[in-house]
Amino acid sequence: MIRRAGKALPGLAILAAASLVAAVLVAAAGRGPLFAAEPAAAAVAGIGAADWPWWRGPTHDGHAAAGQQVPLSWSDEENVLWTAAVPGRGSSSPTVVGDRVYLTTCDEPTGSQSVLAFDRHTGREAWRKEVHARGAMRKNERSTGASGSVAGDGRRLFAAFPTADAVYVTALGSDGEQVWQVRLCDYAIHQGYGASPLVHGDTVIVIADHKGGGVVAALDRATGATVWRKPRPPMPNYSSPVVLRVQGREQLVLTGCDLVVSLDPASGETLWERPGATTECVTTPVTDGTRVFTSGGYPRNHVSAVRGDGSAVDWQSGDRVYVPSLLVHEGHLYAVLDAGVAACFEAATGVEKWKHRLGGNFSASPVLLGDTIFATAENGVTHLFRARPDSFEAIGANQLGDEAFATPTICGGRIYLRVAVGRGAERREKLVCVGRP
Repeated sequence: MIRRAGKALPGLAILAAASLVAAVLVAAAGRGPLFAAEPAAAAVAGIGAADWPWWRGPTHDGHAAAGQQVPLSWSDEENVLWTAAVPGRGSSSPTVVGDRVYLTTCDEPTGSQSVLAFDRHTGREAWRKEVHARGAMRKNERSTGASGSVAGDGRRLFAAFPTADAVYVTALGSDGEQVWQVRLCDYAIHQGYGASPLVHGDTVIVIADHKGGGVVAALDRATGATVWRKPRPPMPNYSSPVVLRVQGREQLVLTGCDLVVSLDPASGETLWERPGATTECVTTPVTDGTRVFTSGGYPRNHVSAVRGDGSAVDWQSGDRVYVPSLLVHEGHLYAVLDAGVAACFEAATGVEKWKHRLGGNFSASPVLLGDTIFATAENGVTHLFRARPDSFEAIGANQLGDEAFATPTICGGRIYLRVAVGRGAERREKLVCVGRP
């Protein structure tokens, strides 16, 4: 099923590839100094410009590398380069490093949890590594035992699984062999576990928020040794850690547990914290360089803009953006509400510029390429629309599969989508590579 808007499609702006700048974010009121979101991937040896090495992409904010030419329409028969069967179930997004695409998955009848590797060019399964033979934990029907995405540093892969009343972090080599494994902490299941590991410097940063009191920790990427470790409030929460460059410095930003918290990513020292989030958040924070934007959905709905030094909450709204993460682009904040409404807000003030009903429900986060937003609904329809503040402009919508919870990955001129076909006992997942033949 393909629906196309009648307007012509201007080409995506091509930026100099050497700059590796994913987007230019205009800071706040008066269109102040420009803030360039430099890819964190550029600082990690072994990660290429055409890779998507971790959750939310090279810049940790849902921005795909500029200049790519990808199809704007696809279906089961159109612009599909390959399809691979995915055993088990998961909602983790595809991670692409070098010649491989990686996913986590869970066999629900046995409780086993695995990392899968596929050939990037053909879709052939390269290897399958069972990390835990049993013990997978989930509670909410939409959660899985494999909801967190793999992070890669070019030499190793990092995966965090909720298993047997604990969260374990495992490092694998590019051949799938285990390098190290660490029991992060006890874990009291509430809805599920969905946080993805974060590669930063020589560490991998992981978090496990839960009712028993969780932790956030930085582990040495090579050995798994603890570099620093901090306790977290005893509350259930699902958001992933992220390092953002805000107000001129790198900050490890955590949201949920009723707080927005900023830590020094090198030491774990608290830089600031303040109210500005709800208890349970799934989304990953983003920034315009001046503010940190968070959202959540329990026990109240909120979108908030917290000053990047923790000094104030500039604005809040009661919109329900609980699961899909936000996007920032040229001074504006773009959201897809869980209930299928796209929205645009002025980043500095929170003034609503427009809302438009897309239809369906959303769990996947939107991805931005140039000025085009790709937003995949739970029914397998990916909506394409412009990141422009003046009005909503649809580009098209493309159906693939019957169900989709994973965020699309866009890199190297291709789109990777994890979808499911069938229902109940007949449900089967697959990984689909969309690109120009």
